[in-house]
Amino acid sequence: MSSRAAGRGEGKPTLEAVAALAGVGRGTVSRVVNGAAGVSPRARTAVEQAIAELGYVPNRAARSLATSRADAIALIVPETETRLASEPFFASIIRGVASEISDTELQLLLILVSTERERRRLAGFLDGRRVDGVLLVSVHDDDPVVELLERTGLPTVLGGRRSELEPLSYVNPDNLGGAWAAVRHLLGLGRRRVATITGPMDMEASCVRLDGYRRAMEEAGVAVEAGLIAHGDFSEESGERTMTELLDREPAVDAVFCASDLMAAGAMRALRRAGRRIPEDVAVVGFDDSPVARHTEPPLTSVRQPSEEMGRAMARLLLEEIATPGRSHRQIILSTELVVRESA
Repeated sequence: MSSRAAGRGEGKPTLEAVAALAGVGRGTVSRVVNGAAGVSPRARTAVEQAIAELGYVPNRAARSLATSRADAIALIVPETETRLASEPFFASIIRGVASEISDTELQLLLILVSTERERRRLAGFLDGRRVDGVLLVSVHDDDPVVELLERTGLPTVLGGRRSELEPLSYVNPDNLGGAWAAVRHLLGLGRRRVATITGPMDMEASCVRLDGYRRAMEEAGVAVEAGLIAHGDFSEESGERTMTELLDREPAVDAVFCASDLMAAGAMRALRRAGRRIPEDVAVVGFDDSPVARHTEPPLTSVRQPSEEMGRAMARLLLEEIATPGRSHRQIILSTELVVRESA
């Protein structure tokens, strides 16, 4: 019986069958499978052709032991299950990450961490080196999860950052430019009582979007009034609540920039309940350009942040850091774009 027949006819192909078909030793096949050096181009090609012909699948557990690799990465979201399910942003990030690693042999683990108990459990998991690297989104100031990741020394890429001085690798949308463009658009429509609803102020994204609001107002010579600034938490409920509060204390408001589409949807509900027409009485702009923006009534003008591309870029950076330990950290800022619809 030929080597080819043996490889295909006697069950699952083995390392030895690949070696026999390629005409090389078992060690050479092992080095090719593990991506190690010390193999000639001719031998590598022969092994790769034999693997393809036999349909050989490397033993993941054995390979992980040989290379000290877990063949897995973690995507950590320091939020509750409710928040994860309600915000389209997270789904886009997950889709982007999964797409980027689809051609690798890495498994993607989704880990939610919102309590002290869950953080302790995560610490044990990471200390056990059960993943080769970590992606973290929804970054909050003084988040103990970030400090934990720094302590473990695992390759880490953030979706967002703690500040402009962030030492870790990260991918971030242009929050300042996006917010500035949104408010500049509202001012260009002739609106002068422009309010804003921010996200949580322990997140750099919220602070920078507020900075963009302030910059656009100041450049237009319009006073920034404390009464026109309200603070939400990116949720639809907080948008509705804070818009109601804004109308109570600033009834002449004629536009509002919301730091997320969900908050904008909530604000629009509060405006309708108060008898305000959109956009005739109050123009509304959101941030994300998520599917929510296309399904509000009227459709929502919003700042598009490329969330799915953000996930892909995060995964690319992490794969590079895993492949090249000790490489310098990188920071990527992705462009945003104002998408104009009927709400403004």
